[in-house]
Amino acid sequence: MRILLVEDEKELARSISRELARSGFVADCVSTLGEARRALKEVLYSLVVLDRRLPDGDGITLTPEIRRMRPGAQVLVLTACGRTEEIVAGLDAGADDYLTKPFDFDELLARIRVGLRRHRGEDALPAIVVGDVSFDPKIRDVAVRGKSVILHGRELMLLEALLRHAERMVSRQALLDEIYGPDEDVQPSALNILVMRLRRRLEELDAGVKIHAARGVGYMIAAARA
Repeated sequence: MRILLVEDEKELARSISRELARSGFVADCVSTLGEARRALKEVLYSLVVLDRRLPDGDGITLTPEIRRMRPGAQVLVLTACGRTEEIVAGLDAGADDYLTKPFDFDELLARIRVGLRRHRGEDALPAIVVGDVSFDPKIRDVAVRGKSVILHGRELMLLEALLRHAERMVSRQALLDEIYGPDEDVQPSALNILVMRLRRRLEELDAGVKIHAARGVGYMIAAARA
């Protein structure tokens, strides 16, 4: 799942991005309303975490545009504007949730998970099954022969990206865009190492799938042949 974080406090934005990455999400961070508008035009976000006091205006004014540009996206306002009338104004303006600073990261992640479960159209998505692996996109749960398994954050993001395009080649660039944020310094070998780790984990689980590689092009997941 890809999240847009609109936050002008750079250190806070980095901290939130790290926590999201550990939980298996990719966050694109921007610091102004203008940057947020450009990002919304280019990427299909499931959720927007939105500060209010931004350099070029009140973040809540962006909510109607988010609704128009990305109708299914959830909006979680994260701000120091915590007076009752400010909270009411934010919710009345169209925000789905409102969390005030200072906040607890665990609470933020819990609210994000709730928002994603409410994401319009999400409930209609069926589980993706390839070989003995099934992936539930609603709760982002991976199971092998019906038993849930735990994967590290980036391994889960890689597997999800491959499963969503099962038996089709996914380009290296598309995978990099799915797994890593735009501000991360990604080494050329990072994706190769991640694929190697995921392959090893799937083999350990006897998951009945194989990740195929096309040198310099990308990767594909498919059911393993008997």
